[in-house]
Amino acid sequence: MQKAWLQIFIGAVFEVIWVIGLKHASSVLEWGVTVIAIVVSFYLLIIAGEKLPVGTSYAVFVGLGTTGTVISDIVFFNEPFNITTILLISVLLVGVIGLKIVSEERGES
Repeated sequence: MQKAWLQIFIGAVFEVIWVIGLKHASSVLEWGVTVIAIVVSFYLLIIAGEKLPVGTSYAVFVGLGTTGTVISDIVFFNEPFNITTILLISVLLVGVIGLKIVSEERGES
């Protein structure tokens, strides 16, 4: 996997962490982890944007983050499983994968 796409993927994982933190943080430590996750996720998105098209990078970042957040809510926080939600997330993932396939990395300037 190319380094910039790996940065997008890891950034999306940190996005899921901070989104969950915004909803569930109740202590100073949890808020600290949330803030660190925000900084890390956007830092990784920004440096990946130097090599990848910014629009594609952001779309993939948000799509993966949204998918991870919905799955985390279902698995860890007992949100109801809804087949419509899963189908729509699947459509989102197909779009994200399609964007990755058709985008090109920019060479070093």
